[in-house]
Amino acid sequence: MSLREVHLIGGTRPEAVKLAPVALAFREAGLLTPILLASGQHPTMVTQALAAFDLEPDITLTVDRATGTQAELLTAMIQQLDELWSVRTPAAVIVQGDTTTSLAGALAAFWRRIPVVHLEAGLRSGDLESPFPEEGNRRLVAQVAALHLAPTPLAAMNLLDEKIAASDVLITGNTVVDATLAVAAKRLPYENQAVAAARAESTKRLVLVTAHRRESWGEPLDRILSAVKELIERYPDIEVVLPSHPNPAVRAQVDAALAGVERVTVTDPLPYPDLSRLLSEAYLVLTDSGGIQEEAPSFGVPALVLRDVTERVESLHAGCAKLVGSDPALIVAEASALLDSKARRDAMTSGGNPYGDGRAAQRTAQATAALLGLAPAPDAMPVQQSAAEIGAIA
Repeated sequence: MSLREVHLIGGTRPEAVKLAPVALAFREAGLLTPILLASGQHPTMVTQALAAFDLEPDITLTVDRATGTQAELLTAMIQQLDELWSVRTPAAVIVQGDTTTSLAGALAAFWRRIPVVHLEAGLRSGDLESPFPEEGNRRLVAQVAALHLAPTPLAAMNLLDEKIAASDVLITGNTVVDATLAVAAKRLPYENQAVAAARAESTKRLVLVTAHRRESWGEPLDRILSAVKELIERYPDIEVVLPSHPNPAVRAQVDAALAGVERVTVTDPLPYPDLSRLLSEAYLVLTDSGGIQEEAPSFGVPALVLRDVTERVESLHAGCAKLVGSDPALIVAEASALLDSKARRDAMTSGGNPYGDGRAAQRTAQATAALLGLAPAPDAMPVQQSAAEIGAIA
């Protein structure tokens, strides 16, 4: 008898990265058949991200976009998912995070009375305008999910505060920790030739910089880039790698600020193995990425967060990240403090990674099976995990 299917739906690279370990955990458990479903939001990026785990989409939807609006994308995905699930109905649907794909998958499954499992549930910034529209998306998904898999105790508490039943919430850790530890451990050669050339036999300290969020574009990005340039001028023993957003206007803005600056490598978006390896080798990361905030502590790398607010407040509480926004003076001051003192830098991540112990995917597979009556419920992730223990698991 064939196993019942569980559909894991993703439309962006971060979703694919965080779903990949879950698909592998389902295969290992052997209780449900995982079906990786690419929603059509960013199909090429999803395929590339899954390839890092020797996976590929089982189903890829085709979404025709004329206007590029969120309404157009959401409507098209819901229609196609509804058609698919009317003839190929899964036992459960797993959505990840807070993208338009997550919202479309949750609504389409809910309307078909298919149980929705929300991976990375409970993140809250408390501000519907930041990040926009992600904060609204994640709150809406929470209203229809049957099982809420929170990455941290704080995320779980957010859900309980919103009157979600405690029996429907489990602290699993974040599967991005599973993913980045597994990929970085392979030590694959750099695929991007510019990065490979920059890192070949380099003895300089690496500062990884990412600024991809829409709220960072324009004037905030100019301020961030001016801070990067000042750091390069101040510290001759550092080098910067900056994967730029693919938007042509953003790339032009980055190139205008940093073209010809020595010890700065600006690249197109990097393959996930390249990014994971860079992160594992970095001395410091400047980022507006939520995923990198979650990954960096596993490698003992502190993060200066280029945002005014973050829903990943656990990293702030643990001390492994600091909010610096786009203020050049603050960015330079905080980065300099860490570049001037390795002891201060190392102390930031001495408490380990608050986002996971490398077993979140196993808990996700077991919790989904338990929801369907196929397995006992798993134990929640330990509230604290030391860096040594995380390293041992990796």
